[in-house]
Amino acid sequence: MKIEHLAIWTSDLEKVKNFYVRYFNMKCSAKYVNPKKGFSSYFLYFDGASTRIELMHQTEMASFRANHAVSLGITHFAIAVGNKMVVDEFTRRLRSDGYEIVGEPRETGDGYYESVVKDCEGNIIEITA
Repeated sequence: MKIEHLAIWTSDLEKVKNFYVRYFNMKCSAKYVNPKKGFSSYFLYFDGASTRIELMHQTEMASFRANHAVSLGITHFAIAVGNKMVVDEFTRRLRSDGYEIVGEPRETGDGYYESVVKDCEGNIIEITA
């Protein structure tokens, strides 16, 4: 078994897609649009990886959320970037570009080296070594 993909509801689909493509060098599928439902999405992925992130948007998001009991975002997810130095570099770059650093780079009690940041819509990402 494996996780096939994680799905994230977004307020601004293009902005969130651009964030992950720019900072994490993710590849992006063609945009899927269902005009009848007012739905659009992208799948993001890393070269050679099978797990994907699906970014989703509904044109009438506020009424959609109320009628379907869904919320924006997820609790958090982790992206492994290779080593401690790269975690530190990502953290510096995101900070200098104005993104909120929720947790400074550190060794965690369960053995990770990570920092914690918020993306452009406040989703929490653990950047791990």
